[in-house]
Amino acid sequence: MGNLPETHRSIWVATTGETDYPSLPRSTEAFDVAVVGGGIAGLTTALLLKRGGYKVALVEAGRIASGATGNTTAKVTSLHGLTYAELIDSQGAGKALQYAQASQAGLEQVARIVEQKGIDCDFERRPAYTYTEDPERIADIDNEVRAATSLGLPASLTTTTDLPFEVKAAVRFEDQAQFHPRKYCLGLAALIDGKGSQIFENTRALDIDDEGPLIVATEHGHLTVDYVVLATHLPFHDPGGLFAKASPIRSYVIAIQIEGEVPQGMYLSADSPIRSMRSFTNREGSYLLVGGESHKVGQDENTNVRYARLEAWARDHFNVRSVDYKWSAQDYMPADDVPYIGKLSPRSDRMFVATGFKKWGMTSGTAAAMILTDLIAGRQSPWADVFDSTRLDLGASAARLIKENINVAKRFVGDRLHAMAAPPIESLKPGEGGIVKLGSEKVAAFREVGGAFRAVSPICTHLACVVAFNAAEATWDCPCHGSRFDLDGNIIEGPAVRNLPKVDLPEEILSGPG
Repeated sequence: MGNLPETHRSIWVATTGETDYPSLPRSTEAFDVAVVGGGIAGLTTALLLKRGGYKVALVEAGRIASGATGNTTAKVTSLHGLTYAELIDSQGAGKALQYAQASQAGLEQVARIVEQKGIDCDFERRPAYTYTEDPERIADIDNEVRAATSLGLPASLTTTTDLPFEVKAAVRFEDQAQFHPRKYCLGLAALIDGKGSQIFENTRALDIDDEGPLIVATEHGHLTVDYVVLATHLPFHDPGGLFAKASPIRSYVIAIQIEGEVPQGMYLSADSPIRSMRSFTNREGSYLLVGGESHKVGQDENTNVRYARLEAWARDHFNVRSVDYKWSAQDYMPADDVPYIGKLSPRSDRMFVATGFKKWGMTSGTAAAMILTDLIAGRQSPWADVFDSTRLDLGASAARLIKENINVAKRFVGDRLHAMAAPPIESLKPGEGGIVKLGSEKVAAFREVGGAFRAVSPICTHLACVVAFNAAEATWDCPCHGSRFDLDGNIIEGPAVRNLPKVDLPEEILSGPG
């Protein structure tokens, strides 16, 4: 879920118009399935279910394809970094094969929909690469090629790329793809809406009553349905405790114009700092998208530095003419590197979830739609086992799971202790935000350039962690589970479903100096 008016708009959002689907007007029992979340996973699920004869209500808290999907780099590929050698080691060859086949099937499903429905979304077949500049990592690249080849993927080892610098080795996948994700999703939406199915925007889902018929409560009314699919990043209704098994990560992208030819392959470095690259061409020119600088949401004191580092790296490697767009995106990293797709909890055969795409949502989100459609229709999915969202045997990833939850606990306690020593609200400079004191109260406050203040409660409405100020996006971000709020406390993305309460400011603070 997401909203369009971010501080930095992605090239995808900036080059498409806003949608205007209605809000849910009233409570209804007119639908078989409620799909909550209007990104690629939710939209594709809704389309496939509609094709299967179901009447689907797709409910989006903001505008469709304006969250992670509208801010991705939009590589449609089964090459997910250095994934397959590790998957074979941790999950076994059988489950690694399921992951590989699902990822490749997600790519081909996108290609099929584009071709069959004539969606104009700049879909282009391109090779994808994971590369290293470090001679000591050549063996890692070679192992990945061997693993991917053993799973039937179109992998080869190469040292030849169209990058303007030398690589020591690279995994190359043939016939992968890139596209304009928002154009694609708007095309999906047009295929969903009508003939018994409908899209409802600006309709935040708040809760699910699953004691009898499934009732999805929203801010405008409720939907009574047979099945629910939650495709909202972390689910807001979470009986399976997925919030404890996935960590929220924020990443950054710049779109630049360079002198000379723009590399046409899709690239991801295996080395740190990780860098992602792909091209995009429109009427304004040819762009190179450069991404990276990932960090846990709400746990970076100066997010503006992230954009600066990307630009500095780009200028070191390319002759940069201009930086025309910059934006950030959010995703969730599963504890064992495999997305959670399937039942929302072991007890429910009517509620389903898709999350933890670890930055590969274009293929994983599409594969999730295929898996969930099979499960709802009572069919056997060939890939459901590896992605089982109720899995408990995390094996070698148990240490990472423990580490992440210790991190959450430290933030829950430590941020409160830090807030006890917060400076007074008057200490904020124009353009600054932070946790400060207003009398004896702790508030999350931002000072406008003109000097006036805006303040909200600093306690996240999800599970009561203290939010942190994101300077790059001018938002309040939860460092525990990734909920984000604008300066007035309005939700940008969940799992929170309630806004941060506004704080009434004394007149002398509200108006600022002068």
